[in-house]
Amino acid sequence: MPVQYILGEWDFQGLSLKMAPPVFIPRPETEELVEWVLEEVARRPCVAEAHGGPLILEVGCGSGAVSLSLLSRLPQSRVIAVDKGEAAICLTHENAQRLQLRDRIRIIPLDVTSEGSWAHLLPWGPLDLVVSNPPYVFHQDMEQLAPEILSYEDPAALDGGEKGMDIIMHVLALAPRLLKDSGSIFLEVDPRHPELIGSWLQSRPDLSLDLVAARRDFCGRPRFLHIRRSGSQGGCPVDALSGPPPARAPG
Repeated sequence: MPVQYILGEWDFQGLSLKMAPPVFIPRPETEELVEWVLEEVARRPCVAEAHGGPLILEVGCGSGAVSLSLLSRLPQSRVIAVDKGEAAICLTHENAQRLQLRDRIRIIPLDVTSEGSWAHLLPWGPLDLVVSNPPYVFHQDMEQLAPEILSYEDPAALDGGEKGMDIIMHVLALAPRLLKDSGSIFLEVDPRHPELIGSWLQSRPDLSLDLVAARRDFCGRPRFLHIRRSGSQGGCPVDALSGPPPARAPG
């Protein structure tokens, strides 16, 4: 059994979060995804809504690690966290209560593969950011995962289908309906995905999404993508593609 489940809690971005099987255990790489989002919000003051902070949607919240980290670091932000798993929804509720962040997060059971289910997100207003660490393991690679992962963690949180892009394509197809002009999508992906996703976006000009940056993880693998909805830039500069791996925060 993974040590996180044995202990019943784990630290992520300095937060002590409850952990319980079969909810996906957040990995160290995902802390870098959070840091990139925070950098973008700090660099582009226009990434904010009328209440003074960004409105963020996390797709596949799991334990709530990403959503709650962003809330704790962005005091004026608000988050909508969605997941199709009942265990994940319950655990995110528990962790939000544990960290006294319940007043700024809405936790909603939602399956992103069901298009109609997104309709009830629209009343919350256009989003500034969509963030997701979706299932992205290529299906044929699932059997190569460590035994403790296969035995205890929810395979639905890992298996991304034949090319690892089943959920990613749903997120990208539906996000433009919810994002503001120049709103951003931040994804954690497989190192093979930047090229695949770039080609897929080129084949879908109707989505008006541009892959503007890719970033490597602390092991030097292309792991994170920044995709932006086309629109009036409002003085916000476009990122340069790629770039050197970021320095990992101490600890």
